Amino acid sequence: MGHSITVLGLGAGDINQLPLGIYKQLISNKRVFLRTKEHPVVDALQLEGMEFKSFDYIYEQHDQFEEVYEEITSILFQESKLGDLIYAVPGHPLVAEKTVQLLLQHAADQNVNVKIGGGQSFIDALFTAVEVDPIEGFQLLDGTDLEKDDIRTNQHVIIGQVYDAFIASDVKLTLMEKYPDEHKVAIVVAAGSSEETVTYVPLYELDRQFSLNNLTSLYVPPLAEEDLREFSTLRKIIKDLRGPNGCLWDKEQTAVSLKKYVIEECYELLAAIDEDDIDHMIEELGDVLLQVMLQAQIGEDDGMFAIEDVIQTISEKMIRRHPHVFGDAQVSNADEVMVNWQKIKATERTNEQHVSLLEGVGKGYPALIRAYELQKKAAKVGFDWADAKDAWSKVQEEIREFEIEMENHHREKQLDEFGDMMFALINVGRLLKIYPEEALTRTNEKFIRRFQYIEKRVNESGQPFEHFTLEELDQFWTEAKDRE
Repeated sequence: MGHSITVLGLGAGDINQLPLGIYKQLISNKRVFLRTKEHPVVDALQLEGMEFKSFDYIYEQHDQFEEVYEEITSILFQESKLGDLIYAVPGHPLVAEKTVQLLLQHAADQNVNVKIGGGQSFIDALFTAVEVDPIEGFQLLDGTDLEKDDIRTNQHVIIGQVYDAFIASDVKLTLMEKYPDEHKVAIVVAAGSSEETVTYVPLYELDRQFSLNNLTSLYVPPLAEEDLREFSTLRKIIKDLRGPNGCLWDKEQTAVSLKKYVIEECYELLAAIDEDDIDHMIEELGDVLLQVMLQAQIGEDDGMFAIEDVIQTISEKMIRRHPHVFGDAQVSNADEVMVNWQKIKATERTNEQHVSLLEGVGKGYPALIRAYELQKKAAKVGFDWADAKDAWSKVQEEIREFEIEMENHHREKQLDEFGDMMFALINVGRLLKIYPEEALTRTNEKFIRRFQYIEKRVNESGQPFEHFTLEELDQFWTEAKDRE
């Protein structure tokens, strides 16, 4: 191993808070490099005789922080070839210091020994400044790479790297997706130093009134009440419903007893989608999710599985079946995506033993949808009509056979031929990329709409339905069609 780079932390405050060992190394070493000299302790160390070079000039040469960090790292490795050196950073070397992580990552390749010499993190000073006990649970997040899904609103949140108003603005917008606009947050500058300031502002004012710098951190207190938008809150609600003090009805349910509700909620969601009613869709999606959560909670209560197993399984499946998104596969259109999907599904099932290709297909579906799924499965191995025109000839054949049985008044054969006729018609729709459930739902809604017009006209007349002939009612139906 070649020369060494010793990384020291300048702490979060003034020179009186520096550990004696770090102070001695900074004063006595002639090869000291600072990531930035914009730190409360630097002026005092200069008066004590510290000599240094800083990398502040590099920040002016790049638009992206990543480029700044990479150049600093490169220069440090080059300088280390000339002899051992000290690299000093604000706070603690291992807290929110990307350059230190890069040094550690590439040290072996550069034949350099990178040693962490310690320091005081800004975290201690910040908790002291806002008078909070971290044992209650906290998160330390990077303001330059903040994602709303990372934030836990029931914990204390510290956001570092809030260098300027642009970052503060992005942070504010992200936080406003999780917290109320009026939620009080603290802007903490130079925590632990004589220049420390703590300013509480409503979240919506975060980027408006205050000058931010590289010594600024943001403290976000937890919400006083549970956030009903958090998945963890929903899970707790479901667990409580089936807990010792929960709902008697919910506690009695089983996976089997809830089956009918799963079907009902799915159909109600489909209706909301057809209505293009956003509020109704939100409500019905929630009802479907409720059924998933209840089934998972029953599985957990029985010691069989939990919602994490459900999430893990679907996550693994989505990653595995989308190599063009999460891997190196290339596709040019949606049809190729589906081809890959089916190939991957087939690979997943190579070790499974199936009695039939159609085994389990559409099991539990209504007959109309199952017919569609059965036809799709058979078509995948080539058992299919060449086109919709050929399939339509089969529909006409089945219609003739049904007409014969109507004339013969044979009940059982009528049932069979009616089913054959419907099955053949579904085939035509499938080949034309018409989903039968959607098509029939549209017709149902159309029938409801037109019949309600007939009811309206009948009510306007002041006469009962029985007063009107079928021809008159059919005339109202024609009016309803013309109005569409």
